[in-house]
Amino acid sequence: MLSDSDDRSMRERMLAGDLYIADDPELAEHMLRAADLMEAFNATPARDPHERRRLLTELLGAVGEGTEIRPPLRVDYGSHIRIGARSFANFGLVALDVAPITIGDDVQIGSNVQLMTPTHPVDPELRRAKWEAAKPITIGGNVWLGSGAIVLAGITIGENTVVGAGAVVTRDLPANVVAVGNPARVIRTIEPGPA
Repeated sequence: MLSDSDDRSMRERMLAGDLYIADDPELAEHMLRAADLMEAFNATPARDPHERRRLLTELLGAVGEGTEIRPPLRVDYGSHIRIGARSFANFGLVALDVAPITIGDDVQIGSNVQLMTPTHPVDPELRRAKWEAAKPITIGGNVWLGSGAIVLAGITIGENTVVGAGAVVTRDLPANVVAVGNPARVIRTIEPGPA
């Protein structure tokens, strides 16, 4: 896992899900770029939707048509986030995109939701040496994440699923269910309605 012969950059290691050092100069430069764009996006008035959209498009890896994110938005890099069309995120989204975060079309994200890809070693010596890792998050189409929900590293949430307010998603959720609680548990299946 930690080999002296590993000549990949810290960014390559990070994106592969391997241990990496977060304060690597290349990564720090990427984070500073994101911080500048994030600050500009969060400070842009609501009456200037075109500038907000321009900044969001520059900050994130992809933003689908008709998608809106209300500031403040907090990210690590931004460029590892892909959001589909017609999605909406209310105030206070925290999307720590050390690994990729993929959000489908028509997703509704309540206020103060956290999408947390970073992980840290359990081994105290590795933690003391500042090693970190990350796992991707995938949110399927037409998912609704209630306010204050937390989605942890490595999680996939299937399409049409509803995650209740304040839930902590610690394992994958299938499509077409309602999940609530800490840890989130499925409480019912959603039957498709008429088309």
